[in-house]
Amino acid sequence: MAPVANPFLTDFDLYLIGEGNHDLLYEKLGAHPAEREGVVGVNFAVWAPNAREVSVVGDFNHWNPTAFYLKTHGFAGLWEGFIPGVQHGANYKYAITNQLTGNHAEKADPLGFAAELRPKSASKVWDLSRYSWNDAEWMARRAHANGNDAPISVYEVHLGSWRRKPEDGNRWLTYRELAVELVDYVKHMGFTHVELLPITEHPFDGSWGYQAIGYFAPTSRFGTPDDFRFLVDALHQAGIGVILDWVPAHFPRDGHGLAHFDGTSLYEHADPRQGQHTEWGTNIFNFGRTEVCNFLIANALFWFDKYHVDGLRVDAVASMLYLDYARNEGEWIPNQYGGRENLEAVAFLRRLNERVYSKYPDIVMTAEESTAWPMVSRPTYVGGLGFSLKWDMGWMHDTLKYIQLDPIHRKYHHNQLTFRSLYAFTENFIMPLSHDEVVHGKRSLLDKMPGDLWQKFANLRLLFGYMFSQSGKKLLFMGGEFGQWHEWNHDESIQWHLLEYPLHTGLQRWVRDLNTTYRGEPALYQRDCESSGFEWVDCHDGDQGVISFLREGKIANDYVLVVCNFTPVVRVEYHLGVPFGGTWNEILNSDAPLYGGSGQGNAGAVNAADIPWHGRSHLLSITLPPLAVMMFKPAQS
Repeated sequence: MAPVANPFLTDFDLYLIGEGNHDLLYEKLGAHPAEREGVVGVNFAVWAPNAREVSVVGDFNHWNPTAFYLKTHGFAGLWEGFIPGVQHGANYKYAITNQLTGNHAEKADPLGFAAELRPKSASKVWDLSRYSWNDAEWMARRAHANGNDAPISVYEVHLGSWRRKPEDGNRWLTYRELAVELVDYVKHMGFTHVELLPITEHPFDGSWGYQAIGYFAPTSRFGTPDDFRFLVDALHQAGIGVILDWVPAHFPRDGHGLAHFDGTSLYEHADPRQGQHTEWGTNIFNFGRTEVCNFLIANALFWFDKYHVDGLRVDAVASMLYLDYARNEGEWIPNQYGGRENLEAVAFLRRLNERVYSKYPDIVMTAEESTAWPMVSRPTYVGGLGFSLKWDMGWMHDTLKYIQLDPIHRKYHHNQLTFRSLYAFTENFIMPLSHDEVVHGKRSLLDKMPGDLWQKFANLRLLFGYMFSQSGKKLLFMGGEFGQWHEWNHDESIQWHLLEYPLHTGLQRWVRDLNTTYRGEPALYQRDCESSGFEWVDCHDGDQGVISFLREGKIANDYVLVVCNFTPVVRVEYHLGVPFGGTWNEILNSDAPLYGGSGQGNAGAVNAADIPWHGRSHLLSITLPPLAVMMFKPAQS
C-alpha cells in the first residue's frame, strides 16, 4: 500500500534543507501526527539520498517492509509520505535499501521524538503539541538568571543514579518522581541550575548518555517526552534553570542508528582518519556537509523550542577543533593550509552559536574545551567561537593536584593556586568539579583529600569554599556536596545513607550555606568575568600556605574579603590589608562546628586598625583556622 501522495514538504522546505538553513527541520522531518482530507494518520519524512527505496515499518503493519513505501523528492534525497491510521505512541522504523549494493537496513528515525526502552530500538510516534507549560514566570526572567553578572551555581546530575528505589528492585526514579525529589533537593541546597548528563536516547547505560542514538528523543528510561517536560517545568517553577549536556562531536555505530544510515557514510566522514574516534569507538559527524550541520543546529534549537531548556553544555569541543585529536602521526588529514585545526568544525560551532543566540538570546551555551584555543567564549564577530561560558579545566587540574598534596609539601606548589590569575579573565569561565573527576580510578573528591578523617573533610570544605569565592561560575557533581566516599557508579544511587553521620551532614550544610552566601553577595558573582571584580591581597604567602583576595561588586565599596589557609596550623594575629576601616563581619567560616570544624575564628567580626598594610589604608588582624576558608564583609557596606 502506498502512502497518501500529497507532499508535506514544500519547495521552500527543500530549498532550506538543501542549503542547510532549515532551523525548524524538526517540524518537517520525522513523524508528525496529522489529518489529510478527513483522514487521521502520520506524515513521515526522512533524509536518505543514497537509498533505492524507503518504507516505514512498525507495529501498525506487522513490520512488513513492503507495506508502506515513501516517495522520493529525487535530487533532494528526501523521502516522505502520509500513512493513514497510525496513532500516537506507535512504534516504527525506516526500512532502507541502498541504491548501489541493494543492502537493506532498518533504522530508527534520526528525528524521532520518542523511542522504545532499550534493548528495543524503534522510534515512537509522539505528538509534541499535547503538553501545556506552566513556567511563564521563569521564561520571562531567565535572561537575568543566565547572565554573566548573575550567580550561576550548577548541580550536575546523572538522572539514572542520583537516587534509586532499592525497595522496588533498585529502579530509577521517573521524570515525574524527580520533579518532586530532585527539585526539592536542588532548591533546598540553593543551586541556581541543574546540568543533566545527556538525556537523549542511547542504547548503552554505561555510556552515561554520551553515545546518543535519538538526538530528538529524551530517553524512555525515565518516562515519556511529556514526563520530561513536566520535570523541566517543575524545575522552572522552583526558579531553577536546566542545562542539557549535548554531544555533537560523535555518535555510536549501533546498527539502528546514524552510522551508514542509507548504506553510505551519510552523517559521518567516509575516511576513518576523519570519521572515526578510535579511542571512543564512535563516528565523527561530517561538519563539512550542510545537511549534517543543519541536523545538529536544528537539534539544539529543538531543545530550546520544545523543551524550554535554558542552556547546552557542548561536550568534547576539543575533539572537534583538532584534526589530530587522540591520533598519532599519519592517522589524520591536515586541513587545506596544512594545519591541525578542523576548519569545518570551527565554522559549525560559530554557526551553531549564532543561530541559537539569534533565536534564544536569554540562554547559556557552555563549551567543555580543555585546550588553550583562543576566544572560545568571545563573540564570533571578533573571531571567537561564540560560547557564553567555557569550563576552566586548567583550574580544575591545578587545584586538584594541589589539594591532594600533604599540607607540608604545599608551599612548594603554591603557584598551582596563583597561576590562574594570569588567565582568569581571558574567557568567561565556569569552574567544574564534574563527574569526570570521580570515575575511572580517580577516587571521589573526599577520598582524594589527604590526612586523617577530620582533615579530609576540612580539606574538602576548603576546596569548595575556595571554588565558590573565586571569579567564575560554579559546577559540582552530585554526591560531592555531602562527601560521597565511593567513586560514582552509574548503576547505583549515590550514597545518601552517609547523611546519617555528622561530618557528612556538616559538609552538606556548608555547601548549602556557600550557595546562599554566593547568591546573596553580589561581590561574589557580578564581576565574575571582569578583572575589576578580583584583587589579590596577598598571593605570596606560600610558606604559610595562605592566600587572600578581595571580590568586588558593581556598587561602590561592595567587597568580600576571602582568606584561605591550606595548612592544618592555626594562624593567630594574621595580618591583612583592607581598603577601609570599621568593622568587618565574618560571614562564613568553614571551621565552624556546625560544618564539622574545630570552632576557631573571630567571634563574628574584626575591627580594622588605621594602619597601612599590603598597600591599603587599614589592617585586619585575624585568627585564621586550620585548613579553612573565611569570608569577611565590611559592616558599612
